[in-house]
Amino acid sequence: MSVYFGTFENKVDRKGRVSVPAPFRQILATSAFQGIIAFRYQAPEAVEACSLEFMERLDQSVSDFDLFSEAHDDLAFNIFAESHQLPFDGEGRVILPAALLEITGIQEHAAFVGKGPTFQIWEPSALAERKSEARQRAPNLTLRLRRNEPGGAS
Repeated sequence: MSVYFGTFENKVDRKGRVSVPAPFRQILATSAFQGIIAFRYQAPEAVEACSLEFMERLDQSVSDFDLFSEAHDDLAFNIFAESHQLPFDGEGRVILPAALLEITGIQEHAAFVGKGPTFQIWEPSALAERKSEARQRAPNLTLRLRRNEPGGAS
């Protein structure tokens, strides 16, 4: 599994087109869908983005809930009903729909931030504020490093 990391800021043109960072496009190059899936989910001012294959993993995870339960319904609405398939153009750009531009406040620049198996798209000043908050909380957090799986990378 490939991991998205780093932060990149790119210009958004008048049509809402923005270039997805090259390192992210390299990871997505092996996907069945040549583009990104973008949706509003956890961070109210950010867009979550991933590959089609990751969306399929999300579908499998949501399917663990009882089909007609409130939890299943809520997750399905928040993930799938709010999703947009954004294909790459010839220059590696996607068009951010007006609905996503509105919820994020993105106008002239978009910041892409790697988050492991997914990445997010933010308005740059909102991302700076979020990073500052995370840094303030980070000294209180600990992480137990998983042992390597047999045959896995070091």
